[in-house]
Amino acid sequence: MLTEKVPVGVMSSVVAPEKPTSNTMGPKEVELILVKEQNGVQFTSTTLAAPNQNQANPSGEEERETWGKKIDFLLSVIGFAVDLANVWRFPYLCYKNGGGAFLVPYLFFMVIAGMPLFYMELALGQYNREGAAGVWKICPIFKGVGFTVILISLYVGFYYNVIISWALFYLFSSFTSELPWVHCNNTWNSPNCSDWADNSLASDIYKTTPAHEYFERAVLHIQDSNGIDDLGRPRWQLTSCLAVVIVLLYFSLWKGVKTSGKVVWITATMPYVVLTVLLLRGVTLPGAIDGIKAYLSVDFLKLCDAKVWIEAATQICFSLGVGFGVLIAFSSYNKFGNNCYRDAIITSSINSLTSFFSGFVVFSFLGYMSYKHKVDLDKVAIDGAGLVFVIYPEAIATLPGSSVWAVIFFIMLLTLGIDSAMGGMESVITGLIDEFKFLHKHRELFTLFIVVATFLISLFCVTNGGMYVFTLLDHFAAGTSILFGVLIEAIGIAWFYGVDRFSDDIEEMIGQRPGRYWRLCWKFVSPCLLLMINDEGLLTQTDCRLTCRFQSGPVLQQIWNLVYDSTSSQDA
Repeated sequence: MLTEKVPVGVMSSVVAPEKPTSNTMGPKEVELILVKEQNGVQFTSTTLAAPNQNQANPSGEEERETWGKKIDFLLSVIGFAVDLANVWRFPYLCYKNGGGAFLVPYLFFMVIAGMPLFYMELALGQYNREGAAGVWKICPIFKGVGFTVILISLYVGFYYNVIISWALFYLFSSFTSELPWVHCNNTWNSPNCSDWADNSLASDIYKTTPAHEYFERAVLHIQDSNGIDDLGRPRWQLTSCLAVVIVLLYFSLWKGVKTSGKVVWITATMPYVVLTVLLLRGVTLPGAIDGIKAYLSVDFLKLCDAKVWIEAATQICFSLGVGFGVLIAFSSYNKFGNNCYRDAIITSSINSLTSFFSGFVVFSFLGYMSYKHKVDLDKVAIDGAGLVFVIYPEAIATLPGSSVWAVIFFIMLLTLGIDSAMGGMESVITGLIDEFKFLHKHRELFTLFIVVATFLISLFCVTNGGMYVFTLLDHFAAGTSILFGVLIEAIGIAWFYGVDRFSDDIEEMIGQRPGRYWRLCWKFVSPCLLLMINDEGLLTQTDCRLTCRFQSGPVLQQIWNLVYDSTSSQDA
């Protein structure tokens, strides 16, 4: 408060000197004193004014924006981590690897590796307030790891957006009185098309279902390509769907967390609503209980197989989304004192619970399919895109009001994919604009450049032979490279920057030092586990990514053989 009078005219304002405080960072509140003179008498009033968060600080740099609400951050992280693989991968792994017994290695690795790595990335981004590359100012020799994960996130987007465009294509196709994958009398069907109702042909490897042919021949048009050297032109239907996806991504990201934090209120919550609705419908179907029993059946003998433990460890790493730079980018927009420890526990737990919950939805419908067609559950229980684009649409087509259920299901797939794609693209954008500061003032244009470049390269995946390109990208984009990147990241933090120093950083933020358990996991347990997974080279045998490998169909099997043969020759 100023004690002396200020000579003014009609009205003036004075900024009081800031009261000294200790350990303060960032913008300060200032005291404004308004002095008004009327008839020779001065009247004063005081107000506290906070500076604009976007104004420049003394160093000349703009203050970093933060999430509008804490829930925006939590929904963004949950939306990124809970993606299509939670629906089409985890339930199948659980069923194949001992049912409920698979939860033992899954939860074990989540506690000793998943949560510690998740916590590490959130704390790393929040303390340094930079993207995946900028955070390595703490240990510049590892900066290449930051650019590596940015690059991986970039070219994962080249094919992940294509999956979303498939879901959008199916969504548009569902607005009909009769779903187009019900019968074999369409122009795209081959002589091998056969309805499941003919049980004598159900086991014939040369016969395919209408739903299978709809995906391969009506959506992908892979029959019009002779191989990867015969791609053809982009198909306008899928190109249009891909363009819609790109537009949605741009307007979700162009203003940063101000816009993306609002979009996730829909994209992150809608899947839970739809999954619940589908579960309530699924459990009423005949055979659903048998499917759920098969999903939960406990076979502890499976735990004697080392492959089961390896698949559980790999699933945890990919399911939580560590190593893509997304968690670092999202947490960098947190307030400095945010409790990232609590956030890590909450979001990683919700992700795993969602995977488990989705299994009930999936296997209620698979049990119904097994009952309806009088075949073993093994005949219909597959993973990957074949589950959500072939088996599930086929099951929905047999329900009353099938078009409505199809619309609901593909809206869920669309929202599951969009927020995960938003996370991957935010990792690229934040990582690069934090590294090249001049891009901060041109975020909208730079975001447009990234999404347009992604769209142009993704066009190779929507050609007649685009499935060949898609499979190659899927196989090599985010497999061993991500696991190796996380391994180097863990080593850089634990052994070069130092666990003790990293713990001091966390204590400075949340006022609580990580316990001995977390420090041991960061320094020894998690790196050893990641080293073991990388050494196994298991991504060739156990496909733990977003994959489009099918259990039947000679055309797509040929694609897989192409990839597998190339990998085998490299190993040799």
